Amino acid sequence: MTQRSLSSKAPKSQALSVSALGLLGLLAGGLVSSSWAQTAPNFPITPQQKATAQQVSQAGVPLSELSPNAPDSYTVKRGDTLWGISGLFLKSPWRWPELWGMNIQQIRNPHLIFPGQLVYLDKSNGRARLRVGQSVGSGESGGTMKLSPRVREGSLDDAISTVHVHLLEPFFNEAVVFDTSEELLKAPRVVATQEGRVMLSRGETAYVRGELAGARDWRLFREPKPLRDPTTREVLGYEAQYVGTLTMTREGTEGTGADGQALVIPSTFVVTSLRQEAAVGDRLAAVPPREFNNLVPHAPAQDMAGQIVSIYGDSLNAGQSQIVTLNKGARDGMERGHVMALWRDGAVTRDMTVESKETIKLPDERHGLLFVFRVFERASYALILNVKEPVKPGDRFTQP
Repeated sequence: MTQRSLSSKAPKSQALSVSALGLLGLLAGGLVSSSWAQTAPNFPITPQQKATAQQVSQAGVPLSELSPNAPDSYTVKRGDTLWGISGLFLKSPWRWPELWGMNIQQIRNPHLIFPGQLVYLDKSNGRARLRVGQSVGSGESGGTMKLSPRVREGSLDDAISTVHVHLLEPFFNEAVVFDTSEELLKAPRVVATQEGRVMLSRGETAYVRGELAGARDWRLFREPKPLRDPTTREVLGYEAQYVGTLTMTREGTEGTGADGQALVIPSTFVVTSLRQEAAVGDRLAAVPPREFNNLVPHAPAQDMAGQIVSIYGDSLNAGQSQIVTLNKGARDGMERGHVMALWRDGAVTRDMTVESKETIKLPDERHGLLFVFRVFERASYALILNVKEPVKPGDRFTQP
């Protein structure tokens, strides 16, 4: 399927998609194909985001919410993220729906943003809103901006993500919290290896027993350990050690031995990737559906506070771009995409300026941001977006 641009001819090598950012907040003109709107991918929009967008699509954000160094315009580049672009213009990047102002009536997919698009800051009546336009005339920074809604030709794969998804992708397979320890213990298991070997390497054969339900792609885990709330000591779930992945090549059956007795014939698997050597006794869990596209940063709708349970990988502390486990999950209202503020507890010291040297506690200081990307019933995984001091288990987080 192809469609001609409304304002200029795009390269033929690119497949069709719509410049969603050219439409977000672009209420004037509104040249959107109704047929495209019916067939566009329906990426997730939370009720909170939709409500916010409807409220502010006309009003924009107060000028006081703009970053002091907000540029007048910006050209989207490959490798950009929605978080990064919003951070150029806003003090709080998670308030992106207010800045862009989604035209919900015309756009079912507000998350497609493409390299090469020119966005500029429209300031009027004490409010600000991002618009999309194209340079006309000399093309210099002081040139005229012309509003020109159009259909853009480009692959959906070219659309930039809301955050750097490549940092998260491995953890959607590796980082898992099971509700109970029995959940993994009852899972299919490796019962034998090729030629009776104890350990397995990539490309080797494993034999598996258990209920496979026809699935082909599986992950291997071992030794689930309890995740405990730092304060209440409640068990929030069980985190298993990730081993690798394997694929079923032949499903198991039942047979008959030479003595006429029934025999169980295990399913045959080949090891496709390994983080460490696999072994007899390792347990299988099905590969989850791909769910990390278009994780949209947003603040919780209600007050929320909690603590870091652990650092993924058993490190003593963590820094930027590392993964941490939180003691809040779906039951507490945690959602994928939530942005949370990290806090450093103020030190307890003595006031040496007075004779009594009384004990004082310094104020707690906010020193970083978390991005929640996977949520379980009682716990969640989050990426450290930025941080000033090392993060350790027991550290606090709140809504930003």
